Amino acid sequence: MASENSFDIVSKMDMQELTNAIDQTEREIANRFDFKGSKSELKLEKDVLVIVSDDDYKLGAVIDILQSKMIKRGLPIKNLDYGKIEPASLGTVRQRINLKQGIDQENAKKINILIRDSKLKVKSQIQGDQIRVTGKSRDDLQEIMQMLRKADLTVDLQFTNFK
Repeated sequence: MASENSFDIVSKMDMQELTNAIDQTEREIANRFDFKGSKSELKLEKDVLVIVSDDDYKLGAVIDILQSKMIKRGLPIKNLDYGKIEPASLGTVRQRINLKQGIDQENAKKINILIRDSKLKVKSQIQGDQIRVTGKSRDDLQEIMQMLRKADLTVDLQFTNFK
């Protein structure tokens, strides 16, 4: 009997790498001439990143710096869910960015439909905020991974426990 192969589809943000990216962003802001005397800061509160800056323009610049640091560290910027820009104290503006962890039900259903429509001999199962895909052929599983990498989803996917 052929053994079953499987892998898990997850969507996670490496919080240690994110903390490093935030630290690098703060260091760059401290050293940049255009941010001299600026009240820009980044705060990580559990699964929410709060960015405060002088105005919309500087807030955008801080987010650009953060995104470039995240990309260099291999962090998915697709998993950032931007809230609206709101006024904060002392004439500053604040934006909350939710960090998406795990695959939500809507994306999980989309992924399952994509897998089913691929006509490959694999099964997929939603397990909480991740999806387990099983099949006899490792090639079929790798084809599924390739297909999902190209799929237009609102979250970044990682593939773990490939066995």
